[in-house]
Amino acid sequence: MDYLSILGISIGLAAILGGNLLEGGHLDALVNGPALVIVFGGTIGAVMLQTPISIFLQALRLSGKVFRPEEFLPDQAIKKMVEWSNVARREGLLGLENASEIETDLFIRKGMQLLVDGSEPEVIRNILEVELDNQEQQDIQAARVFESMGGYAPTIGIIGAVLGLIHVMQNLADPSKLGSGIATAFVATIYGVGLANLFLLPFGGKMRTQARDKASYRELIVEGIVSIAEGENPRHIESKLQGYL
Repeated sequence: MDYLSILGISIGLAAILGGNLLEGGHLDALVNGPALVIVFGGTIGAVMLQTPISIFLQALRLSGKVFRPEEFLPDQAIKKMVEWSNVARREGLLGLENASEIETDLFIRKGMQLLVDGSEPEVIRNILEVELDNQEQQDIQAARVFESMGGYAPTIGIIGAVLGLIHVMQNLADPSKLGSGIATAFVATIYGVGLANLFLLPFGGKMRTQARDKASYRELIVEGIVSIAEGENPRHIESKLQGYL
């Protein structure tokens, strides 16, 4: 669980809502159905128009990892690489077959299988880097979905404000209807700017950071497996991989 993300959202909301209360405002003044429909619906519609469905669904799946990120343990990965290197030196690459079968990380398992099959180091590197680069690109594109939403939301909020003012201008002769139009105008702006800066842009930034962390971890894996294939000394492998820390 990423408690920093939860704490960040909590502090942001508390600061805005608390500041509103300190100024004498009321929470119910910030609840406006038409503004909510305009901002949320318009933002999601714009992003769906821009984004391929596979990337959109990928973004929704990865959004949960903002609060429950994947756990990468490079220290343990380095220990595994050193152990496997020692096994390979004693028993040959075929001695790693059992280790590859029980490995739970599919990316590592794929590299180990290539290693056991006797593939050339450069072939192993090329195959794993293709998968690494493709996965990183998909994760970055998923982050861009939220960053795009963060760009659209304030503009959609302005559209909501203009619609609210149009409603006001059309009912100048009826003061009883002016309040709802003005409320929609201002609240739509708050929704757009608040949604973008408290949620969407931070979500995109966190997802982009997680994508880089995952890619860096996998680069360590690739380097370790290729080093084993090249028959490097286990101590040299450990020293090299420590650089990723």
